[in-house]
Amino acid sequence: MYGHVEKLAQEIKKGAESVEGVEVKLWQVPETLPEDVLGLMGAPPKSDVPVIKPNELSEADGFIFGFPTRFGMMAGQFKAFLDATGALWRTQQLAGKPAGLFYSTGSQGGGQETTPLTAITQLVHHGMIFVPIGYTFGAGMFEMEQVKGGSPYGAGTYAGDGSRQPSEIELAQAFHQGKYIAGITKKLKGTA
Repeated sequence: MYGHVEKLAQEIKKGAESVEGVEVKLWQVPETLPEDVLGLMGAPPKSDVPVIKPNELSEADGFIFGFPTRFGMMAGQFKAFLDATGALWRTQQLAGKPAGLFYSTGSQGGGQETTPLTAITQLVHHGMIFVPIGYTFGAGMFEMEQVKGGSPYGAGTYAGDGSRQPSEIELAQAFHQGKYIAGITKKLKGTA
């Protein structure tokens, strides 16, 4: 809503593109909230990132899905999008494809681990391979001197009331996640 997920996505894209031979596309899911509700929430205009259709997922070799958190779970817009992927599920077109997750929460207790944990079920039903970053981000995973989102499940940020922007360390973790998962996707594709 406030651009936090998109900022992380841009860094993830840069990280993935740093892996030779990897092509990256950014998409956003359709908005489900009415304009008047978005206005009351103070949401800025949507970005010009293309809106994806469910069938377009089958074109990708791997995914890094990002979403804001609502009450400790992925936002309804993303869940509604995944609910529309029944035809892909029925034919298992996403099975065996690697997928990572990243997220933005409103607070430290707002779902930095519950959001990806509850989102994994969507991947499992499609037969996708969940690729967490674990502790591969190194010392950045143990940062205690500043507020830092993210977890072994994936990159993350804290949005607060929307005014806090992703920190340098959160953006660095997002870059790392893009590079890490792109490398694994490339290996699984057999082009390493």
